[in-house]
Amino acid sequence: MFSTIYSGAVCGLQAYLIRVEVDLAGGLPAFLMVGSLGSEVRESRERVCVAMKNSGFQIPTGHITVNLAPADRRKDGTAFDLPIAIGLLQDMELLKEDAVKDTLFLGELGLNGEIKKAKGVLPIVREATRRGIHRVIVPRENALEAAVIPGVTVLGVGNLGELFTALLHPGEVEEKIYRPRVCPEDLLKCSGGDRRGDFREVAGQESARRGALIAAAGFHNLLMMGPPGVGKSMIAGRIPGILPPLTLEESLEVTSIYSVAGLLPPEQALITERPFYAPHQNVTLAALIGGGATVPRPGMVSLAHRGVLFLDELPQFQRVVLDSMRQPLEERRVQIARSAGLITYPSDFMLVAAMNPCPCGYYPDRNKCRCTQPQIDKYLGKVSGPLLDRIDLCVELQPVDILHLQENGSGESSEEMREKIGAARKMQEKRYAGTDYRFNGDVSSADAEKYCVLGTEEKKVMGQMYHTLALSARAYHRILKTARTIADLEGYGEITKDHLLEAACYRPSEEYWN
Repeated sequence: MFSTIYSGAVCGLQAYLIRVEVDLAGGLPAFLMVGSLGSEVRESRERVCVAMKNSGFQIPTGHITVNLAPADRRKDGTAFDLPIAIGLLQDMELLKEDAVKDTLFLGELGLNGEIKKAKGVLPIVREATRRGIHRVIVPRENALEAAVIPGVTVLGVGNLGELFTALLHPGEVEEKIYRPRVCPEDLLKCSGGDRRGDFREVAGQESARRGALIAAAGFHNLLMMGPPGVGKSMIAGRIPGILPPLTLEESLEVTSIYSVAGLLPPEQALITERPFYAPHQNVTLAALIGGGATVPRPGMVSLAHRGVLFLDELPQFQRVVLDSMRQPLEERRVQIARSAGLITYPSDFMLVAAMNPCPCGYYPDRNKCRCTQPQIDKYLGKVSGPLLDRIDLCVELQPVDILHLQENGSGESSEEMREKIGAARKMQEKRYAGTDYRFNGDVSSADAEKYCVLGTEEKKVMGQMYHTLALSARAYHRILKTARTIADLEGYGEITKDHLLEAACYRPSEEYWN
């Protein structure tokens, strides 16, 4: 007997369908699996055989061949256990073809027949519906994320025996089959947003608050410098709460990444809040950027996609780790090369970094700072010029005056900042309608002049700044994009000289970097 069962796999975030072909024939007992298989897939043979035995199915003696097509694409993971078992049940004439027709199966089998959670279910189901498959059977823990995709019937099952009964006698075990109904639009509406604290709690630091407002409005990268205890981490933690809410497409992108990484909680159907990641200074290159021996996993720059990546104590990170972020910051994606091929993950995040101006943290206050100039230069030199060029705004924080501390709660609240950002966001939506851009910070250098139009006087000002500040071409365009965001916040359709001058003030100070 021969059967074909549909399953799926992912390469990065790109999903594709897999035809699981199972042939049961006479001859000497054997169980062969072919189709460019990874070690986890080859182990399916043992898991499937034991799981079927413990579920009450006796595999007949004979020659079993399993082919996972297309054979030229490498298969990894454990989600092929279930379709292989279903194919064997059909070959054993225990299931009719109509019971599995136009159905996609995903799931790992435990030795007791339990169907365990799989990775990458959301992008696979999304691809399956695009290819005309509208019924999917997945582990119960993956049912919610699969149900996010409209137009698909999702069955969440707990073990092989329950699934067999449900396929053989539809409707008899309704209480054991999970049939979730999810409306992603309602989930986004019900989201309360990110609430990691209110900006009203930040005492003083008006320049830093202004910088955070501009950065959030245009999705610009932000660097905060200042001595210990002035509120750098406090401000960074509150930035996600003032960012615009995720759109449905953005939410699906983020959820797909978490699904592939196996980090999506079983009770959560969709990521509805912008991610916030704050890795430790000892983070490895593979953990930050992504990597792995055979199948590269998404790193923190991808897990922070559409959200915030916060690097506290920036110079304490390894130089090679910091410099590896140049490509993700510029191209908004990460490419990881392995012998099996090139894997691409999205990494469109907002970088927020914080650092002290010297090892002790008190430079240029020589009453407190005891660092020598070579020590300061070495410390600051850990942050390379090319990385600084990719940071749009740099703000300096000073110790808070006692009057500001006593007047805590008098500043602008996060809700008020969100309203301003929302108005600026609407202007950007109108400006970039029909393009791949969302925020001013997303605009490429090639298109910066197109969307950041300057008048005659403004061009003269930019020309003067270009020579005076010795700007690179990248820094020049980033000033333009920052000025565009400042104009949006103030409701201006055109960029003025004042907007350009304010944007230039956020360049890294020559006092620290020559």
